[in-house]
Amino acid sequence: MTDANKVPRLRSLPIDQRLTAVARAVGLSEADVAAARAGLSLEQAGHMIENVVATYALPLGIAENFRVNGRDVLVPMVVEEASVVAACGYAAKLARARGGFAASSSDPIMIGQIQALDVPDLDAALARIAAEVPALIAWLNTGNTSTRSTHARAVGIEGRVVTGAEGPFLVVHVLYDCGDAMGANLINTACEALAPRIEALTGGRVNLRILSNYSTKRLASARCEIPVAALSEDATEALAAAERIVEASVFAESDPYRAVTHNKGVMNGIDAVLMATGNDWRAVEAAAHAWAAREGHYGAMTRWRLNAAGDALVGEIELPMAVGTVGGATRSHPSAQVALKILGLTGARALAEVIVCVGLAQNFGALRALAMEGIQRGHMGLHARQVAIAAGATGEKIERIAAQMVSEGNVRAARARELVGGAGGG
Repeated sequence: MTDANKVPRLRSLPIDQRLTAVARAVGLSEADVAAARAGLSLEQAGHMIENVVATYALPLGIAENFRVNGRDVLVPMVVEEASVVAACGYAAKLARARGGFAASSSDPIMIGQIQALDVPDLDAALARIAAEVPALIAWLNTGNTSTRSTHARAVGIEGRVVTGAEGPFLVVHVLYDCGDAMGANLINTACEALAPRIEALTGGRVNLRILSNYSTKRLASARCEIPVAALSEDATEALAAAERIVEASVFAESDPYRAVTHNKGVMNGIDAVLMATGNDWRAVEAAAHAWAAREGHYGAMTRWRLNAAGDALVGEIELPMAVGTVGGATRSHPSAQVALKILGLTGARALAEVIVCVGLAQNFGALRALAMEGIQRGHMGLHARQVAIAAGATGEKIERIAAQMVSEGNVRAARARELVGGAGGG
């Protein structure tokens, strides 16, 4: 069981002691700690993809201060971009003053698609499929060994007509409750198994049989409140900052050029948790962006408004969130297994709820920076460290050179090389 309150502030600890502190709080074994530090071995990587030649490491950090549905959570994040983890943790800290994040999720229903072409009578085919739905579901769940499962089950079959460039065709949706799995393999198997039966019912020819990553029946949502007073000690300045954050939210809701960057910030947080836990971040990305355009224009994934009393910013997010805590890389990647243990969650729905909270927090962190100080002030301070390292700085020189470049307002590779080679780098 995770007890985030037992973890000292990670930033205050030497880097080599941080994982030990987390392990002590969440009950990780020595083997878990060793696995997290070792990461993916070359042999393990060779079983995951083809033509493996090496492994590629990224930083694994912990976002602190999250309270989700009344429970404290330490959130593992894999990301290379400076400021993401810090921004998430800071936003979560502000949200704690109003109870943290309230999150919910729908049943883990995924959609498989079967495309039927050359159907002589679309309406008659739809009627025949509808009449056979109970029998087809029973066959998938109990009558067919390849689709029978102890953790997932078919729950629906729906037909619809799609108008294509060369005329209308039929698409059959196979709905599965996937439990704690993402479900891609089972759904693809089910679509393959059903294909001959769909051809017989429609009199047509089946082409594609595959999962849809647009998981509109598997949603997760979150809400939080940020006290206006937390934005500044000066009440007038705090209210002005809150109003600017609302204006920034409206900007992203209304303009796709702003929305893309706004949503990239949301996904900075979401993708980092997906990667840490071994989930398919590309699938979630695709679904999230499609969801942002579901009303006919591309808009913001989040919404921020002042509450009726005017003393808090209310943030909301809802996204398709097809994630799993079993199967795939969550089972085969040692670091992903440790990340799930750090989270201490009970299943895929709880993971989805934490993930959207992180997306909302990261979005607030970005909007706050934009509205109050400009994005570069905090971001460039962290980016300067990377520039210093790339220029050859090591040890304590990294922080010294980064600080000097920030103070000069000159975070450039050429300046970093000058400082590394001169007195400023010594």
